[in-house]
This record gives sequence, structure tokens and C-alpha cells, in this order.
Amino acid sequence: MPDSFFASTKNRKRKRSVSTTEGARGAKKILRKGKSSSQDTKLANASTRRGVRKATDEELNSDRTDSEGGGIDDIDLRADVQPETSGDEDEQETPAEKRLRLAKLYLDSVKDGLAEGEFDAAEIDRELISERLRQDVLEHSGKVHLFVADLYDFTSTSPLRCRGHRFSVTSAVASDDAQFLYTSGKEGTINKWSLQSGRKIAAFYKQRVSKGKEKALPQNIQGHTDEILALAVSSDGRYLASGSKDRRVGVWDVEKDEWVKGFGGHKDSVSSVAFRKGTQQLYTGSFDRTIKLFDLSAMGYVETLFGHQDTILCLDALRGETAVTAGARDRTIRFWKIADESQLVFRGGGRSAIRELLEGGAFDGHEDEEHVNGVEVDGPKSSKGKEKMKESKYAEGSIECVAMIDETTFVSGGDTGSICLWNTQKKKPVYTQTLCHGFHEVQSSTEGLVRTPRWITAVASLHYSDMFVSGSWDGNVRFWKLDQKLRSFSLVGSIPAPGVVNSLQLLVLPKGALDGASWREREHQPTTKSPVQPALLVVGLGQEHRLGRWLSVKGEGVMNATTVHIIYPRTQTTPKP
Repeated sequence: MPDSFFASTKNRKRKRSVSTTEGARGAKKILRKGKSSSQDTKLANASTRRGVRKATDEELNSDRTDSEGGGIDDIDLRADVQPETSGDEDEQETPAEKRLRLAKLYLDSVKDGLAEGEFDAAEIDRELISERLRQDVLEHSGKVHLFVADLYDFTSTSPLRCRGHRFSVTSAVASDDAQFLYTSGKEGTINKWSLQSGRKIAAFYKQRVSKGKEKALPQNIQGHTDEILALAVSSDGRYLASGSKDRRVGVWDVEKDEWVKGFGGHKDSVSSVAFRKGTQQLYTGSFDRTIKLFDLSAMGYVETLFGHQDTILCLDALRGETAVTAGARDRTIRFWKIADESQLVFRGGGRSAIRELLEGGAFDGHEDEEHVNGVEVDGPKSSKGKEKMKESKYAEGSIECVAMIDETTFVSGGDTGSICLWNTQKKKPVYTQTLCHGFHEVQSSTEGLVRTPRWITAVASLHYSDMFVSGSWDGNVRFWKLDQKLRSFSLVGSIPAPGVVNSLQLLVLPKGALDGASWREREHQPTTKSPVQPALLVVGLGQEHRLGRWLSVKGEGVMNATTVHIIYPRTQTTPKP
């Protein structure tokens, strides 16, 4: 063998060693970045293979000579591989740089497509996600940030009527995405409705048990055995919670339309249920004067809270670890700090001599001239003002309902017909509006015309906004607007609601939701862009109050049904020709 052959072989070995070392160093450099994912391992292996391939290429190139006739060293042993043409190739380009270059090329092609009028669904999704994140940030602040009451038109529109219960509707709630509606009745049935078609798509019926065995219900009963008093839907729309007179809390998987679990523990009827917004934590209130907390992510019981001296009639919760409850005839509203297991007590009603003595205060036997038995009296201190005080002197015996506006502000309604605005920084109501739904008049043979205020049977708020609604049995649901400083509120509109309003829900209609609903064909059509989305109002109606038969309303148009109204922005509605 000639000496040149050995020299060429040594050079090839040395170059192969150097090139392989460079490939290994590149692989180690990728791994030294602290990443341990399988993708990085692939990059390291690819870098090693690239170094070996480069050594092989250099070896084959070094074997070539310029001598005529050639020989084995002149043969190119490499396969004829077509190089990738994805932009400007660079031999020194790293995998990360290549991915970045390819991504830029893809974005450029997307922009070119948009210039030609193509539809970019990804961009629409990014806008929706951005809007949702912005809304979540504002809600996490826990304060009112939507001042929208002046932007809505409260004129009556053709509502969706859902009639599927033999007796009064006790509760009605829509999912946050406005796709489904759930209603419950005194006969013990839960109906599931499609808000797109307005039709019933599923039903969960009352289970029959033998008489005398209601107090010891077997665990395998797949449903409730008595009247259902309250419903709540989780924020993700997966679970429906129900409270019943059978003292159980029911959990339903509404995606599969089946019973999941029944929680016991309450010693009396479960009158109210509410989910903590954005979670699967469930709060329940009962006639046994306790609140219980359940975690549906683990399908387990968490704790029990005590404090009320009478039955709990209503409960509401938002995003924070707090809740508010109305305690009926103990005339208190309690603001619960769940994490601290503590409570703030807000007392309604008028001044009491016994209460003054128990709390160590002086009582002179005279009522406050500005507040008489929990009713705020406006006007100057004159003879007319005194007459007005006497006329408006109604003793508040029960607080019936409560609704949270933000994390520190809430409203309540009672049997005096008054609505009170509360703040956690003040023990007394910030503002009280009297006789919100007028008088109920009864002709007596001995007393003549007896006038009593219609009590507030339900309240609900558009969360984190300046708008809330109230219901009674005067035939209307009324809309109220809070002032900018959250110190008072005023009436801004009403819509018809024949019967006893047993349930109210108010929520913002998601963008694009119900656009194709068949029952909206005769509704007002959007013509111009509005700064707010339409709102959805769900009203549960009945001929009787949801908790008893002491109140019965009959007449033309009164029905056991649920009505769904779309409240349009003023600048977005125009009658369809």
C-alpha cells in the first residue's frame, strides 16, 4: 500500500473523531439546558446522528481525487436525497431556530390567506379566550365592574314558555352557556329543556317508596322521594344539584342524564343549594338551620356551619369562599367566611325593647323616626310625614330571599315588601326601598278593605353589575338599578310574570348563544354593534308559593310554568319588518 493511502486513512479517522465529538457536544449542550422531556432527548439523538453523518460525508469527500480514470474513491456512495425546501436552509441552523422559522412561514401564509378573504377560526378563538380571561380577572377582583342597567331595553318581548309540571314550579336555572334549562316542580319532577329548540329533552321523576319508610331511605334509591325545592348548575355545566323535602341533596350528571349520588346529613328539608362560581364546591341550606359544604370533585362531605336560629330559606354564593343566607323569622342575614368558619350577622326588622336590653343598650320606647320596623320613611318630619310613618308601619316578620351582587354587596327581600341593600362594612342596611311590589288588598266583612304589602318572594342579580331583579305575585318582575357608589337603587323597568314568582335567574347571554333558536324567530334582530351582550332572565312561576299553600293566585294567564326572556341592549334592537 502507498504511504498516501495510510495518510488518507489517518486523516479520515481524525476528522471522524472531531466531527463525532462536535455532534456529542451539541447533544450535551441541548441536554444541559435543564429540560428532561422526550422532545429534548430526540433533539439530542438527532444532533448525535448529525455529527456521525457529517463525519461520514467528510470521509467520503476526502477519498475523492482529481486523477483521470478515477477509482473506487471517485464513487459517490451517498443516496440521492432531495433536501427539504422550507425557506432558506442554513447548515448551522439549530432545531429551535428551524421551528421558529417554520412558524413564521406559517403565520405569513395565514396572513396571505386572510388577505384573500379566508376565515380564520383560530383568530376568533383567540379573541374569545382573551375576552373570557379579561372577564375572569374582573370577577376575581370581587367588585361591581359592569354598569349596564342603562343600556338595556326592558320592554316586553315574546318569551319562551316551558310548561311541563302539574304543580307550581319551585326552581328554574339555566346553564352558564345558555344551552340547557332545568326546572323542578312540587310534584317532585325535574325537567331538562333545550334552549335552542324550547323542547323538553329529559326528565327525572320522583321515586316511590313504601309509606312509613321515608325516614330511613335506602342508599340505592336513584332520585328524590318528595318535593324538590331548589336547583343549581355547576359553572362547567356538568353537575346539577337539587334540594328536596326528603332531606337529601341530589347530584345529577346532566351530560349522561343520570343520578350520581345523594348526600344525607340534613335533618329537615333542603330549601336552597348554590355552587361556588368556577368550582365544584356546593353549599346547601336547610330548615334544620345549618349550612353544609360538599366537594363534588371528590363526591364527599366537607363541613357543617351553624348559626341561624330559624329555617334557612335562601342561599347565594359567588367566586370567593363566602356565602350569604336568609334566616326567615330570626330576621337575620348571615355572611359566611367559609375558610375561617366565621360569620357576620346583619339584622333586619325594627328595634326591639328586648333586643336593646340584651345587647346592653338603652331603650326609650320610641321608634326611630327614619326607620319604622325596618321600613325606611322618606320625607320631612312634618304631620304628613308622621301620617306616612303610620301608614307604612309594617312589622317585618321574615326575611325571605337574598342575592349577592359582588363579594361584599348583597340585597334581601322580606314580608314587608321592602328590598334592602347591604354592605359587609355596615351592620344596618345601606338603603331600603319600601313597598316594591305594592299592596295586596282583601275585602273583609268586619274590617273593610285590608291592605298588606306583597312580600318579596325572589331576588336575583346580574353578578358583578349594577342590575338586579325582584319578584312577588303582583304580575310583574321588576328591574332595579344601583347607583355608581352602590349607596341606593331605583326602578328602571318591568316585564309581565303572571303568578307567584318562586325563582329568578339573571345572566349575560354568551356571544352567539341562541342565535339559531327557533323561538327567537319573531324576536328583535340585532342591527348594530352594542357594548354589552343581551341578558337572559329565567322566571319560575306557579299558582302557589314554593314552600306552602298559604298563598294561592288564580286568574287569567296564571300558570305553572317557566318563562325565559331575552333582554336586549337598547342600541341593538329594532323591530323585525
